[in-house]
Amino acid sequence: MTREQEYRGGENFDLREMMLRGRHMRLAERTEVFGAFLADLQENQEMLHLRCVTSAADREVEVIDPVTGQTRPMLMFGSNNYLGLATHPHLLVRAQEALVHYGAGVGGPPLLNGYTALHRELEQRLARVKGADDALIFSSGYAANVGLVTGLMQKTDLVFYDAYSHASFCDGIKMAGVPAQQFAHNDLAQLHRMLEANKGRETGDTYVAVEGVYSMDGDLAPLDKLSDLCRAYGAILVVDDAHGTGVLGANGGGTAEHFGVEENIPITMGTFSKTFAVTGGFVAGPKPVIDYLRFFARAYMFSASLSPVSIATVLAALDVIEQEPERLWHLRQNVQYAAARLRQLGFDVHPEAAIIPLRVPEGMDIRLASRLFHEQGIFVNSIEYPAVPIAQQRFRISIMATHTGRDIDRLVDVVGRVWATCRTTSQQDTDAREHLHAA
Repeated sequence: MTREQEYRGGENFDLREMMLRGRHMRLAERTEVFGAFLADLQENQEMLHLRCVTSAADREVEVIDPVTGQTRPMLMFGSNNYLGLATHPHLLVRAQEALVHYGAGVGGPPLLNGYTALHRELEQRLARVKGADDALIFSSGYAANVGLVTGLMQKTDLVFYDAYSHASFCDGIKMAGVPAQQFAHNDLAQLHRMLEANKGRETGDTYVAVEGVYSMDGDLAPLDKLSDLCRAYGAILVVDDAHGTGVLGANGGGTAEHFGVEENIPITMGTFSKTFAVTGGFVAGPKPVIDYLRFFARAYMFSASLSPVSIATVLAALDVIEQEPERLWHLRQNVQYAAARLRQLGFDVHPEAAIIPLRVPEGMDIRLASRLFHEQGIFVNSIEYPAVPIAQQRFRISIMATHTGRDIDRLVDVVGRVWATCRTTSQQDTDAREHLHAA
């Protein structure tokens, strides 16, 4: 019996078991079993990843239905395009101008031939936004985190990092081989104890790494308290502000501006794939650190520069954030309105940024719920294991400044119907299992 036959013949193990047992399988076995897993998702109409969007990224998008093959409109509540800038006329004009003037790309890494006047202008503006001396641009947010860690941190250093830190930062730790210790999410008391226990180290630097806004729950790191704690122990605070930049702060400067501690954050990482609606990443900090990274961050040195079109788009986005502060106001109003409506349904949600997580109750079929959301024309992201622990699976709602009140009302109405349907179904399944067990 092949692994695929075993899978279909009764074991029917899920992705969690695939992750565990796959460690003991050869490549051919792993791909065979995973192929069977995907085939079952498609057969059960549960394959709602990699949905094909055929329109511009906006509050409403056209999506090819993976079951019927038909294209239909859906309200987009799964995008990080928080300010709705992906289709802003100013960004489109600046992108077109850059394409005509600079061409499609630069054809090389920044240290050789991939550094234009646009790249330098963007670095300077990002540094001002983050209250830093300088900044450098990476080809992606993932590359920025990996480049930051592997470029700066050594085996004589020590890193304390939040348990909810992004995979890219964790991968950087592995690549750098730097000693690292994880502390419980936002547990400053535990971090304090860890810093105290290691304050006598004679070699190397101590780093503390957190995210300004955590992508899975949308909660914030208390940067005011963290910056004080790090200063007390001489630790270097590193903040991944991917989901905070352009969302928090009076001027959209990010989580540090929100807490009023811009001058107390030594190193900030950010991305262009959220508020700025393109791709790329950056690191901002003291000029000596940035100059050092230009030559020691391999993800920077050995990657081609972002195209001038992308750079011009981010510059244009910064223009809009400065010139249209009402977008930030609309975003925050939409977040608060959505949260208030969801609380009326019994959800305990108090978002601090633009992400609202809906935890899936134990026993509720998250894939059935995903399909119902899709059928009702609501595009939300289901976060399943292994992205989060089994007990913490959830739907992640991303709010945009361009959503209307009617959009949010529609979202909440569908959430209510989906929860009612799936909770009833899961309770029926539970009752049936208990009945069979009793029999």
